[in-house]
Amino acid sequence: MAIRGFLFDLDGTLVDSERETAEAMARALLRGQRIALEPYDREFIIGRSWVAIYDSLAARYPQLSWSREETIAQTALLRDEVFAELGITVLPGARAALSWTQDRPRALVTGSSRVEVRQVLPRIGPEAAFPVIVAAEDVTRSKPAPDGYRAAIAALGLAPGECLVIEDSVAGIAAGRSAGCIVVACRAGNFAGWDQSGAHRVIDTLDELTPALVGELDAHYGSGMGAS
Repeated sequence: MAIRGFLFDLDGTLVDSERETAEAMARALLRGQRIALEPYDREFIIGRSWVAIYDSLAARYPQLSWSREETIAQTALLRDEVFAELGITVLPGARAALSWTQDRPRALVTGSSRVEVRQVLPRIGPEAAFPVIVAAEDVTRSKPAPDGYRAAIAALGLAPGECLVIEDSVAGIAAGRSAGCIVVACRAGNFAGWDQSGAHRVIDTLDELTPALVGELDAHYGSGMGAS
């Protein structure tokens, strides 16, 4: 069963915007809730979805009165402010990988909210248009649960063994494998030092994500045993 579809993670894989998100979240909570975040909270968001982030905030700051949806929305309002000040880092090889996969079935599967996705993708460029986007609010269980990847696979009308997942985090790798996909992990955005050994292949940058690599992975895992 040949690889036909490509399922990309966003933060830590295509872009490095989690620190900007942390700054926006810190500003939002300070202005709107009078909560001064600690360094732990900023670091905690790296590689994690909004489900996990909000649960952590609610446990650490009982005075937080915003719901998860309100916290996401207030953070998103300030991300444009932070992006205007700090910019956004598109990770090496991301635009090239998005360009050559543009005519293939593909989806974005992210723990970020849909509004955050819409803020980030235009800053990458026109090659970052995705016909299918599965964001934080689209699933009840975040990575490492496979729900997001399963939803994307179903939306693309493919079998799990036909899909290649491109990730950076332990949770994302586990989610992709649990969904039955072949998983490639990229080191370039792995600033949290996640153990990426659970992936079928680890590459340094997305410049290495080429048709030749996909053919090589097909040769090894073409039977659709991506989750094995």
